[in-house]
Amino acid sequence: MRYDLDDLRLFLHIVAEGSITAGARRMHLSLPSASARVRSLEHHAGVDLLIRGRRGVRPTPAGTTLARHARDVLDRTARLESAVASYARPPTAPLTLLGGGSAMHRLVPRALVSFLRAHPDVDVEVSESRTPRTVRMLADGEADLGVVLDREARDCGLAMEPLGDDSLVVIGQCGGILAGRTEVTYREVAEHPLVGLDAGSSLRRSIEKNLGPHAPAVRYRTTVAHLNTLVSLAAAGIGLAVVPRRAIAPHHPLDVCGLRDPWARRHHLLAWGTTGRAASAATAALAEHLRRAATSEPNGGDDLPAQ
Repeated sequence: MRYDLDDLRLFLHIVAEGSITAGARRMHLSLPSASARVRSLEHHAGVDLLIRGRRGVRPTPAGTTLARHARDVLDRTARLESAVASYARPPTAPLTLLGGGSAMHRLVPRALVSFLRAHPDVDVEVSESRTPRTVRMLADGEADLGVVLDREARDCGLAMEPLGDDSLVVIGQCGGILAGRTEVTYREVAEHPLVGLDAGSSLRRSIEKNLGPHAPAVRYRTTVAHLNTLVSLAAAGIGLAVVPRRAIAPHHPLDVCGLRDPWARRHHLLAWGTTGRAASAATAALAEHLRRAATSEPNGGDDLPAQ
């Protein structure tokens, strides 16, 4: 036996109001039309559903049972319609965020965790990208936000703001070669075995670009894909490593020494895309989470925020 959903809604209104007239009014129906619908329900059910009196109506035992199940049916129908409607809505284009290897190590993950928790309806596409490529994509409208390096993004014409220091340092095993030193040059570092990032990483390529064609020969004991692994290898004494100062967590037992080379002093900037999407509320919110992530752990910390 099939029931019309509008007839079930009408019946529930009538039971709630205790009056066919009042129930009809809530459904924007005339009294004759509502009465006809009730009679049709009773015909399909094969029993009386309402006891009619001079002061209104009340449900029969069969009517009470119908009302209870009608509420369940309408509730499930509403949930079903809501679930299907979410797929029918036009999808919102995800935000696009770009950043170099240093930013992807700690800054971007921290910002993503807090942003995605606070904005469950907004998606974010994240890609590692060197500053020159990031600047091009932002200028072409192919990205919304980018974390870039100041030295490589000068005079690019994009709206930018400072995010914090991202200077490079040299790290090694506690009590090792760097003990008692505060600053060294890269040429001094290169005299010792190193551990480094893979040749294709944005940080490694940025360092090699700054060194130029007269860079000292370097012996890499090994190269790895992630900064976390690189820091652990240096702490274990496998070799020295050049990393962003922000990559070093406080709990790591390391000797840390500044790099005297001018190119090692660098800063992160937050760069905005040139399309109208850059001014969207979602983009502005993601930018704010990046600012908070940049200032929450200025000298390192856990990879993700504790919440």
